[in-house]
Amino acid sequence: MAESSSLPPGFGELEVLAVGVVLLVEALAGLSLNSLTILSFCKNPETRTPCHLLVLSLALADSGISVNALVAATSSLLRRGGRTGTEGRGHSPSVSRRRWPYGPEGCRAHGFQGFAAALASICSSAAVAWGRCHHARTRGRLAWSTAVSLVVFVWLSSAFWAALPLLGWGHYDYEPLGTCCTLDYSRGDRNFTSFLFVMAFFNFLLPLFITLTSYRLMGQKQGKTGHPQVNTTLPTRTLLLGWGPYALLYLCAAATDVTFLSPRLRMVPALIAKTVPTVNAVHYGLGSEVALRGIWPCLSSQRSKRD
Repeated sequence: MAESSSLPPGFGELEVLAVGVVLLVEALAGLSLNSLTILSFCKNPETRTPCHLLVLSLALADSGISVNALVAATSSLLRRGGRTGTEGRGHSPSVSRRRWPYGPEGCRAHGFQGFAAALASICSSAAVAWGRCHHARTRGRLAWSTAVSLVVFVWLSSAFWAALPLLGWGHYDYEPLGTCCTLDYSRGDRNFTSFLFVMAFFNFLLPLFITLTSYRLMGQKQGKTGHPQVNTTLPTRTLLLGWGPYALLYLCAAATDVTFLSPRLRMVPALIAKTVPTVNAVHYGLGSEVALRGIWPCLSSQRSKRD
């Protein structure tokens, strides 16, 4: 009885374990595949181009999401106890003690890191789309200064928006499972609503519009030449399907109290979003001939060193 009372409301022991395993698989897959993309850029001169710098930025952001998932997975699987003295709205004190071992400051740090990485991933996807569209339509190579400026802007902007909840506009709190922290959507007040709509416009709707428009223009160009080189639909679908459930959950939270939804249902958007790093790595890394030519020599050199 004492064991079951320490579980998060709405979750059984097997469900907590299952979520931890799913998060662990997502984290390891995302880290492994994105590490190959990063290694390819560092080791292969052929991939050191301005356009691939944007892909590198995306791989780094997605690696950050995977690290965030890894922390959540270890919190679920290791199930470290101990009193943290923390208590989030909508979550019992036993959940915080039972599932989150890093205290309130750790929760805010985890929320900031995950939110910044997520925003950087979304905006980096838009930057890659714009860079590809520029190259396809002008046949001109993207300038290094432009690529570097885009990367710096993406990361500074993401850090800025992720820091605002630490300063009082918005708030970080536990996910329903209590093993990870994110932007708190249980507070449907004016502070949360104002932050949500302004942040979502600049960091979701605008990048989505840039991505959709860029790949649509690329598709028109490829249709005229008859030589499709890039999948122009997958990146937009990834943004919509990967981050759309989170956006829908937050939109509902701005309109009504979402605690009427099952805690298990409210965890689904987080699990879906953690698959985005793997999808991006397959599309931008393994799906690129240039990147693949850089990855395989790196892997073969590692094997030869071990031999």
